[in-house]
Amino acid sequence: MRPVLRALTSALALLSAPVCAAAQDAASVIAAERAFAADFPALGLAGSFSKWSRPDAVMISGGQAATVAAVFEGAPRTRQPGEALIEWWPTFAGVARSGEMGFTAGPAWRDRQAMGHYFTVWVRQPDGVWRWVYDGGSNADPVGQAAREADPRLLPTTTVGSASAEAAMAEVREAESALAAAARMDQKAAHLAVMADEGRLYVAPSAPAEGADAFAHALDAWPASFDFGPTEGGGASRGGDMAWTYGPAAWTRDDVARRGHYMRLWQKRPEGWRLVMAQLIPAPNAAPPPAGG
Repeated sequence: MRPVLRALTSALALLSAPVCAAAQDAASVIAAERAFAADFPALGLAGSFSKWSRPDAVMISGGQAATVAAVFEGAPRTRQPGEALIEWWPTFAGVARSGEMGFTAGPAWRDRQAMGHYFTVWVRQPDGVWRWVYDGGSNADPVGQAAREADPRLLPTTTVGSASAEAAMAEVREAESALAAAARMDQKAAHLAVMADEGRLYVAPSAPAEGADAFAHALDAWPASFDFGPTEGGGASRGGDMAWTYGPAAWTRDDVARRGHYMRLWQKRPEGWRLVMAQLIPAPNAAPPPAGG
């Protein structure tokens, strides 16, 4: 082989290797999500959620962030008579370029009735097994999503990252602060400025929005402004290119003060940190929440 051709072949191999590895990592986290869902009919909510999570994994339940261990303390680890059957599957997924953090999202159904959408953040453990560290949901409409057997849409893996997970979280907290400041004035403009075109935005009860035009339309259903508090928790990938966050949110709808949590997934790109997933989780309220929260 000629030297120039050999060099070109080697360079192409190096460029394609991360792409192939990312595809394999995405396939493995999708497989973990499917296995998690497959365990539900036998193990029920407490059993399947406990089996597939780390003990310190976070859920937002009843308007509060709590660990899985606390939420399911003392609960039976098998599905109980009369317990609703919850079914879900991934239609959107991605992994960090370092391969140890990923996510899946998709529709969820309770006893064959539309329930909403789930969102799960996964971290590969030292033994190679994927465990989730965050699981939450939105009342966004699940109708019209891809079928259970279809391959999920994959978020493109980025080409850049921060120096470390700690550095990434520091940068993301700054991005969160900037978003919060802008959202107090104009939440629509604030979100559009940082949403990645390949991302997903959940504004219940509508279906998840994908793409810039859909984002703009969906955001019209949210109040004109939000008061987003500082990030309460989350984590970043070793490669410093993916981070998830959650924190308090307050807003007014129909002259009624409301509260809840925001939950977001960020990806670092050459132009900076961009949102690839954003949702609002309203706290329980005496009356059903109006459209958009």
